[in-house]
Amino acid sequence: MSKKTQPRDTVTALTERPNAQVLVVGGGINGIATFRDLALQGVDVALVERGDYASGASAASSHMIHGGIRYLENGEFRLVRESVQERNGLIRIAPHYVKPLQTTMPIFSTFSGIMNAPLRMLTHKQRSTKERGAMLIKIGMTIYDSFSRDGGSVPKHVFRTKKAALEDMPALNKDLKYTGTYYDASVHEPERLALDVLKDGIAAGTGTGSAATARATNYVEAAGTRDGGVLLRDRETGEEFVFTAEVVINASGPWTDLTNEAFGGETKFMGGTKGSHIVVQNDELLEATKGRELFFENDDGRIVLIYPLKGRVLIGTTDIDADPSKPVTTTDEEIDYFFGLVKHVFPQIDVTRDHIVYSYSGIRPLPRHEDTAPGFVSRDYRIVDTQIAGLPGSTVLSLVGGKWTTFRALAAHLSTEATTKLGMPRKVDTTGMAIGGGKEFPTTDAQRALWITSHRDGLDESLVEGLLERYGTRAAEVVDVLTDGPVEALESDPSLTRAEVAYFAEHEQAVHLVDVVLRRTNLAFVGGVTIDLLDELADVLAGALDWTPEERADEVQRTLDVLREAHRVIVPLTSATAQASATAQASASQLA
Repeated sequence: MSKKTQPRDTVTALTERPNAQVLVVGGGINGIATFRDLALQGVDVALVERGDYASGASAASSHMIHGGIRYLENGEFRLVRESVQERNGLIRIAPHYVKPLQTTMPIFSTFSGIMNAPLRMLTHKQRSTKERGAMLIKIGMTIYDSFSRDGGSVPKHVFRTKKAALEDMPALNKDLKYTGTYYDASVHEPERLALDVLKDGIAAGTGTGSAATARATNYVEAAGTRDGGVLLRDRETGEEFVFTAEVVINASGPWTDLTNEAFGGETKFMGGTKGSHIVVQNDELLEATKGRELFFENDDGRIVLIYPLKGRVLIGTTDIDADPSKPVTTTDEEIDYFFGLVKHVFPQIDVTRDHIVYSYSGIRPLPRHEDTAPGFVSRDYRIVDTQIAGLPGSTVLSLVGGKWTTFRALAAHLSTEATTKLGMPRKVDTTGMAIGGGKEFPTTDAQRALWITSHRDGLDESLVEGLLERYGTRAAEVVDVLTDGPVEALESDPSLTRAEVAYFAEHEQAVHLVDVVLRRTNLAFVGGVTIDLLDELADVLAGALDWTPEERADEVQRTLDVLREAHRVIVPLTSATAQASATAQASASQLA
């Protein structure tokens, strides 16, 4: 792709004033949440992300906000307690994206695992091939319930014997002996939740442009150090500039050691593992789940999940040591593994490769674990004061670990470390503070109907209802954009309008077509991408982002490549669209 010659406004805001009190490197959920927390404290803070926001480890989650019942086996009681509390909190402060999720565990034995559990907790160096039995799981669920003492955000667990369990979920394996059903929570739109947190942070700052006290940009990487500051590189233009800060927070997730290496430091904090998922369109499997997540132990002792989501079924996940310097994808072996785990609980249901509409893989930001089995590596986090010779005037804080569920609490801890280094007091506690479109979100049918009626502004009721679903109460901002001009639905996907697609570029920092397909929408996740849709999206974005015909064609091809190489999605080319693509390429060549 050709390099842009004009920097984006978000980059100019950094180059015109290349300093801040705090620079956050890494725009995953933990870096973004820390940015928000610092902005709320009145800190002058900047954030840079080398790709798109929430496009790394944060994009490879199981779409769960959970307390981590299985972490009890690791002895991580502090993490489980914090996670359950944060889960309950997110249900309240981000109800537009985080919702209670009924979860059922099929159980095939009664006492198995009782003798092995203490050994697993103490050593973490072996995984018993014996599954956890009902007794052990019952103890775990009881402890899990005890951590939720805030008035009952979710119901307590229910145990069922075989007869009741099969009456409850008839498609389950008839060899089971019990089921345990409890509640966690799901996050239906993780990338959009991350954007909501980011917008909150930007809004918390003061000033505009280079005078803003909360600045953030994507597609800018920390390439090294120079003259005592962080060398930043705009990946769109190639421009490099030095940025200085009193505190530099390395929130690069699984790439934390690589970022420190770029800074001239040598750390060995990280030891992430690869987790893959597939998304399938299989009506029989979807019906069998009864709207619940199935969370259970596979034959090899690995805890896995089958989760109905957006009319599809998400299946995952693996836990394999991985090198963060290399890209990861879902392999054929992992897909076969997923098919096997479906058979373990739903033996009568056949899932094949033809049912797969999407797959994804990522590296968890776990601490180095030496000979500890991957499944027993701590999911807790810590903050390390890191000595970096290339940044003698800055305090460098490296974040090791972290997960979606605890992002708010983690950000508060990391922000406190930074403000302490700056000698500033905390002014704002984010506990209980609504996130973005979760503010005043209508949670009952009557409230939703009233909100939609009050904010239609002449638009179709179903259109506004869809916006409320996608954005929460921030949908009011999108309604304002739509009412500024004619509302024209996309021919290839009437659930989207041309003005809304432009909104992604003009108000949400979408830089590339792939940003829209993968993260501003669910189009790829549900298997909804067609070449006609890509062409139509590219037409709108070309106008909003001032692409040349050549750049527009490159964007479509790049998106096709990413879908194929990273997500195993082949978008078929129709004769009509292939001809249109050829015409665009020919036009671009003539202009060149």
